[in-house]
Amino acid sequence: MASGYGLIAYSWLHCTAGDVVIASVSLIAALAIAGQPGWPNESCVRVGAVILVVGIGYTVFSEYTNTVVRQSWSYTEFMPTLPWIGTGLAPLAQWIVVPMLALVAANRG
Repeated sequence: MASGYGLIAYSWLHCTAGDVVIASVSLIAALAIAGQPGWPNESCVRVGAVILVVGIGYTVFSEYTNTVVRQSWSYTEFMPTLPWIGTGLAPLAQWIVVPMLALVAANRG
């Protein structure tokens, strides 16, 4: 395993690629479950709700698995976490803000 800047670059790339996969799977699942032929003009709210459930659900599961079960990494003391689940506030906020902005942009296009 790399160290220093190499480790930072690897971690950044790994996490970014993971986020792209999670977002893609969330969108595909949401379209399969709640999408309509006229999407995004139709069923945008339903698709958005499913994206939130899938994205947030997987994020909570993954972060708990990696920080508590596997203990493969941990949050720094600067990361606010939700006490009842221990998931960082930033990852949760990411899965609320980014998909919603993307859906608003898709709906305007």
